[in-house]
Amino acid sequence: MKIVAQVKLLPASAHDADTLAATLRACNRAANWVSEVAHAQDLKRRNELQKAVYYDTKDTFDLAAQPAVRVIKKVVDAYATRQANLKAGNYGREDSKRRARVESRPVRFREDAAQPYDDRILTWNLNARTVSIWTVAGRLKGIPFVCSEQAGELLTARRGESDLVMRDGMFFLIATVEVPEPQAYEPAGWLGVDLGIVNIATTSDGRTMSGRRVNRYRKRQRDLRQKLQAKRTKSAKRALKRIRRRESRYTTQRNHIIAKKLVTTAERTSRGIGLEDLSGIRQRVTAKKDQRSALHSWAFAQLGAFVEYKARRVGVPVVRVDPRNTSRQCSECWHTHRTNRVSQARFACRSCGIVLHADHNGSRNIAHRADAAWQRGVVNRPRTSTR
Repeated sequence: MKIVAQVKLLPASAHDADTLAATLRACNRAANWVSEVAHAQDLKRRNELQKAVYYDTKDTFDLAAQPAVRVIKKVVDAYATRQANLKAGNYGREDSKRRARVESRPVRFREDAAQPYDDRILTWNLNARTVSIWTVAGRLKGIPFVCSEQAGELLTARRGESDLVMRDGMFFLIATVEVPEPQAYEPAGWLGVDLGIVNIATTSDGRTMSGRRVNRYRKRQRDLRQKLQAKRTKSAKRALKRIRRRESRYTTQRNHIIAKKLVTTAERTSRGIGLEDLSGIRQRVTAKKDQRSALHSWAFAQLGAFVEYKARRVGVPVVRVDPRNTSRQCSECWHTHRTNRVSQARFACRSCGIVLHADHNGSRNIAHRADAAWQRGVVNRPRTSTR
């Protein structure tokens, strides 16, 4: 399977940093021009587009041969991604104004958008922890980088492209790493996971990962942003710029921790993991005005992605199930009614009388549905029957 490892570049001088920034600007300006040609002439295949724009891209934007090829490939990939989103309905129905607006315009790239590099224009020296990278001013050699111990180990299995990224004046390389993926084992049972806002994750074992801490942190950050925005001073704007990604980093860290706990529990007990398929929930659910911020800042997709990739690395099977009525169905007698959900935290079945925490009841339903889907064979099964 493919994952990514991130390293931080440490340019030796302001000149080197300015050169890297100028390289990103040149590549993205070239990408915007190539995108306009691709849109105007309907050239979405790589060979056709490269034949039409390759020499002009090199000459006009002063790019070397391989960077020009990477720029064209980036544009082709962007149009492929947009087409996949259109097909999936992520930009609305075929007759919607939003979809028509997206289709009528060429794909645009920010001046500091990431630029892909391959081994011809980027060389790694893992022992010295340095890289040699192509820029518009020539090769910059011996640029040091720093990374975590885990990322350093992953880089030994690096394959394919690496992306040069600039964030808040700092430069990073995000490398694609190929790691072995063990065969998923036959689960002895299922660990159902109910995702939510009040409780980020609740398992069918009754374990709850509360979202109280994350929600308090988000409220503090929201209040701080409102105060700084009201001041409208230069120092307030600098502070806003400094803290703008803080909440995202915090949420990502919490999701990594929760995902690791879930996968470790499932692996230790030889079970699989059942998750809700919450794709499109923001379009399906209508939230009250005071709840919209919590709903739209809910990083359930990220948590689900973290669980899936961590599970794949250790061979734990993961099944996505339909979340419909998981909060209204009794996990004991299967009676389903909206009045079973007494409150946000309390579930009381009107048929059998069982009383449970609502999220615990939902996670048990998810575990049952994951087992049923596995037994029906609607998901990929491992070749071996035992772990």
